[in-house]
Amino acid sequence: MIKDRRGRSRALYGSVIASRRAVIGVIGLLCGVTLLSPVSDGAAPPAAALSSQDTADLQRITTYLNSIHTMYARFHQLSAGGATASGQLWMARPGRMRFEYDPPSPILLLADMFYVYYVDKELVEMSKVGLKSTPAWLLLRDPITFSDLIITRFERGPNVLRISVVEKAEPDNGSLTMVFSDHPLALRQWTIVDQQRKATTVSLSGERFGVALDPKLFVYQDPYASSRRQYEP
Repeated sequence: MIKDRRGRSRALYGSVIASRRAVIGVIGLLCGVTLLSPVSDGAAPPAAALSSQDTADLQRITTYLNSIHTMYARFHQLSAGGATASGQLWMARPGRMRFEYDPPSPILLLADMFYVYYVDKELVEMSKVGLKSTPAWLLLRDPITFSDLIITRFERGPNVLRISVVEKAEPDNGSLTMVFSDHPLALRQWTIVDQQRKATTVSLSGERFGVALDPKLFVYQDPYASSRRQYEP
């Protein structure tokens, strides 16, 4: 029995480590954090040549994204190296988003209009960064616009539209590719390519729009705040 418990513990530990690695990709979206020096040639990528149909579809996409005020969805994440994770997300524009990962991952990512919080519930650790300094702001701001972005690629397929963008001001920060189904238009997936050229893809399912969301979903609550106050002089 002892060997069996140890075996299960090792398997659980391995699952948690894999889940933490998979979460790195969404941190790339929400926090824009890189631990290595950025890979850069110092030049902004060229803008894609857009046809009149592309321009019309881009306007449709802008209108559609700005029509999303609240959303709930399941997500599945595929990170560089093949690590996967899944969970639930809630979004309330402007500025609020919550990624809650399924067990065994202990990670919670939270945007509250001002900061993005990265919470490890198992280690009881939290770090935060200003929301407007992260790529997440591109999807959470109000209004959403492409005027300050470089559209590097616009592709269409059978009932699919793909658009890739980088920031004009900081083109070396990485790129965002959004995938939409068409007829009706709906956001289905996004891929972040970070400064190290590593890609993370988040796919959505079961989307519900216009849902009433509890504001507390987007509030970071310190689990040890009350106990610290108890011991303060």
